[in-house]
Amino acid sequence: MRKILTIAGSDSSGGAGIQADLKTFLANGTYGMSVITAITAQNTTGVFAIQDIDSAIVKAQLDAVFTDIIPDAVKIGMVSAPELIHVIAEALKQYNAQNIVLDTVMVSTSGCALLKPEAKQALIEELLPLAKIITPNIPEAEVLADRKIETKQDMELAAEQIAAKTNAAILIKGGHFNESADDLLYVDGTIQWLTGKRIQTENTHGTGCTLSSAIAANLGKGMGLFDAVQSAKNYLTGALAVGMNLGKGNGPVHHGWNLTVITKKE
Repeated sequence: MRKILTIAGSDSSGGAGIQADLKTFLANGTYGMSVITAITAQNTTGVFAIQDIDSAIVKAQLDAVFTDIIPDAVKIGMVSAPELIHVIAEALKQYNAQNIVLDTVMVSTSGCALLKPEAKQALIEELLPLAKIITPNIPEAEVLADRKIETKQDMELAAEQIAAKTNAAILIKGGHFNESADDLLYVDGTIQWLTGKRIQTENTHGTGCTLSSAIAANLGKGMGLFDAVQSAKNYLTGALAVGMNLGKGNGPVHHGWNLTVITKKE
């Protein structure tokens, strides 16, 4: 069985982060492993608290995985602090990690910032060059390209500008456009549009995590890049179309809670 590693934060509600990644790996016939970068208190309505894992523990997790069970692909999700980015980048280079899928997690679906401002440059300089493919949504692509994206032409121009910072393929997800669910795949100067049916559903928590993890699983199984992306998109579309609803509890919906960033005491 092919082995896939996720390097990401934990989602207490199970819909995103490492929980979504591991479920996706299994559903796509691969063995999942995880390096946890942060603990979050979140659910489908928002992210309420974040505590980053100490960089030494992150490094120890990476060493434990790579010195025993070599991953066939690596998915990187939420990495919010520059010191974590540095440790991860150095380990991936040390162990010559293959098939790295970088999901440039900056803002949650509910609108919560998940990347510290000082970590943006570290992400661009240290992780983008290591990736085989990066998978920003439109708001994240706007940050990486430093330009507004309002049309498909804007997506194409943004992909070109992001590509100048990395040798990776660029998959800009079009889910933030109301009229379509078309994604743009940019590889070595060539643009391909992946058209998709827009599924009307409120159950979108963790879709970005799921897509990038499915791509990583497919690459780990030996698929070519285009087929890996197209298959992952089909998988996600099928999951959304099923429309399974876990239902809400009877407690309050905590819209508008302030995010708590928990740090170690000096």
